[in-house]
Amino acid sequence: MYSRDEAKETRTEVLHQAIRAIRFGTLVVADDEGVPHAAHVPFVLKSNGEFSSLDTHLARANPLWKLLREPRQALALFQGPQAYIRPSWYPAKREHGKVVPTWSYVAVHARGLANTMADQDHLMAHVRELSDEQESTQVKPWSVDDAPEGYISSLSRGIVGITIQIEHIDGVWKMNQHRSDADREGTIAGLSEVSDHGAQAVAGIMRGIEQQKQRG
Repeated sequence: MYSRDEAKETRTEVLHQAIRAIRFGTLVVADDEGVPHAAHVPFVLKSNGEFSSLDTHLARANPLWKLLREPRQALALFQGPQAYIRPSWYPAKREHGKVVPTWSYVAVHARGLANTMADQDHLMAHVRELSDEQESTQVKPWSVDDAPEGYISSLSRGIVGITIQIEHIDGVWKMNQHRSDADREGTIAGLSEVSDHGAQAVAGIMRGIEQQKQRG
């Protein structure tokens, strides 16, 4: 994934943290003719420190899973906070006017060999892990066990589990790192006045980067 050097993120722990925060991504697989196919799905990241994988599932009616009946390279894309950056937020605009709009964003790409899950137990464990992860912040979390006996296993026949063994992962935190201190401060101030959730999230990330730089 292209980015300026200062915006690249290669720390595994940071990339994993972002995936777990974003949770929902895009699965991309190319067929034998090189035509890409995509599905928008939730992922569960697993890591034991040495090996990492992403588990997800597709509706059995979705033909994409058939491409993975044999192992094939796949790409999982995760889009984090993003926001439009106005040139008028830069002090440089008043100084010389040589500024243009841009976009700030967080993105993570994970690539590796993908395949359908080998057995029903793996799929059921994935369904449980996915729901448990999403429900973990609730006061009264819903559990697979709350459903009538046999109901979840019956529904599971309509989905196909997919596992990606991660071989390469990288990310971009494009946060105007290449601009002057004054321009970055102006950007944070401008974003802070925008009510959009993405703008507020990007402003928060930029503040964190600036604070980290100050701490050295």
